[in-house]
Amino acid sequence: MGLREDLERFKEIGEERREDLESFIRYGDLSGSESDTIEIPIKVVDLPEFEYDRLDKGGVGQGQGDTPDVGQPVGQPEAQPGDGDGDGDEDGEPGEEGGEHGHYEMDPEEFAEELDEELGLDLEPKGKEVIEEVEGDFTDVTRTGPNSTLDFERLFKQGLKRKLATDFDEEFVREAMRVAGATPESVYEWCRGENILVSLAWIESEWDVIPDEERGRWDSFEQMADEVERTTAVQRIRRKGLKEVPFRRDDERYRHPEIEEKKQKNVVVVNIRDVSGSMRETKRELVERTFTPLDWYLQGKYDNAEFVYIAHDADAWEVDREEFFGIRSGGGTRISSAYELAKEILEEEYPWAEWNRYVFAAGDSENSSNDTTEKVIPLMRDIPANLHAYVETQPGGTAINATHAEEVESAFGDGDDVVVARVGAAEDVTDAIYEVLSTESGSDGGKK
Repeated sequence: MGLREDLERFKEIGEERREDLESFIRYGDLSGSESDTIEIPIKVVDLPEFEYDRLDKGGVGQGQGDTPDVGQPVGQPEAQPGDGDGDGDEDGEPGEEGGEHGHYEMDPEEFAEELDEELGLDLEPKGKEVIEEVEGDFTDVTRTGPNSTLDFERLFKQGLKRKLATDFDEEFVREAMRVAGATPESVYEWCRGENILVSLAWIESEWDVIPDEERGRWDSFEQMADEVERTTAVQRIRRKGLKEVPFRRDDERYRHPEIEEKKQKNVVVVNIRDVSGSMRETKRELVERTFTPLDWYLQGKYDNAEFVYIAHDADAWEVDREEFFGIRSGGGTRISSAYELAKEILEEEYPWAEWNRYVFAAGDSENSSNDTTEKVIPLMRDIPANLHAYVETQPGGTAINATHAEEVESAFGDGDDVVVARVGAAEDVTDAIYEVLSTESGSDGGKK
């Protein structure tokens, strides 16, 4: 087989696998797969292989006598009558036991890719929770960095605060040195009592500056304090200016851009199904046959999507995924009860400002009188969502009292955030899935 033929065969295998996928969605046993692993039954195919192109009849396999005949595999004895090929029983008769069918195992992401290929979609996932680190404003600081990023304003402020904290009125302290009988130690102790931050070393260095004839000007420290005006650091700075600021290396800080974590919008998918008494077995099967692949598809598209499952008859209640895809029917019908519950859950747990929302509902379009127009449609308008979808399951055509889908279509028209699909038989499933997903693919979803 040549290379061109090999490529054509691989292409055929890909097409056959997609045919298997579509057939599986329409008619296969969907319950055999899990939420995170999908097993697609496949036909057993002979994979292409390379072999020699014989230009003549000579070569390996040709001989006479005890040598192999043409076409006989080298190293294997010639087939004898009665030798089986493994498919029959010990007497060489065909076997009666059925063999196991092959399965191709997919994860939801691969399933989504295959379904995109099959349906001709290219749905860009919105709401995948991805944390992205980007550089923001220069608001963070570190102790090291290039000089160009030195935060001089902060350095100056730290130095200025230190100067204000340690500054004192030098002239006021010199006047204390003129008190009769004062010594450097007594002046230092008095200053400490007055919260004047002067050191003993400074007083000692200035002591001899005071002329002897000026000592004894004041009889006591108290008299001096009453007679001499004391100035504040701010008054001195305003009067004399700021000649120096005591900077320290510990005060140096270098500006760095703040690392911001940006999250794309999260995704929540609300699945609603009618389990009222009118939802007989065939209708239930069509709902599950539509919602199960759609569920797998969305799990494959959105790595961190959240799913909410709601069942309803005349009332609504939240269920888990396993119960949702196996629940039985009974009771009356009031579709608005499901949307009321969906609205409550979304508002409490999935605010529209932070989440992309998808609300998918399915049933036979039968509803209690006026419930659709008076309650469901207003509720759909009150629930912001990227997409609202309703899948009608009515085998054999629409019943006389099955008007919900029609009323929803009439209310919303061709809006790009509401879609109605109809499934009357298994053959309609992939078309319904396409209609839902292509509507979302063709709109901006209301969010970026």
